[in-house]
Amino acid sequence: MKKKKILIIFGHSHKGGLCNEITDEYEKGARKSGAEIKRINIGDLKFDPILYDGYRRIQKLEPDLIQSQKDIKWANHIVLVYPVWWASMPALLKGFFDRVFLPGFAFHFKGVIRWDRLLKGRTAELLISMGAAKIYYKLTGSLSEKVMKNIFHFCGIKIKRTAIFDLAQNMNSRKKEKFLKKAYKLGKNN
Repeated sequence: MKKKKILIIFGHSHKGGLCNEITDEYEKGARKSGAEIKRINIGDLKFDPILYDGYRRIQKLEPDLIQSQKDIKWANHIVLVYPVWWASMPALLKGFFDRVFLPGFAFHFKGVIRWDRLLKGRTAELLISMGAAKIYYKLTGSLSEKVMKNIFHFCGIKIKRTAIFDLAQNMNSRKKEKFLKKAYKLGKNN
């Protein structure tokens, strides 16, 4: 069996708090499983997140985005950890996808309704934290997850699992420990 090459994308601009701890625990578990690991911390990257002209003219990629593309190509499994802000992902993370998942890298149009999925063969999982209760997330349509599923599907990446870490704002230490154990276990059993 081919050794798992996991790219962990920490999709929060701040390296503190629950999302970072979930990311760290997942990474520890994945390392314990013997997988090769690379990690992108979105908040550490130097890039302009705005796609000024859409895809009419591709902006020159900054070095951090070129490296991110190399890391994505290297990986056979991508783990995305991020918080839900206003029913979606943080703007910086969306800007990362706008700038990195470009035509010719992530997809190639072959006509009006046909395209090549250039990142096919990869799997992914989403680890999503939120202040709201999981039931609210499900009732409101889980927009954040739908957006990521659409982005990854369009490029050929199959999401195999989504883990929700809810009520993150005011959790007690016991619940936090439960979340961190869950993240470690997900990494170890990737």
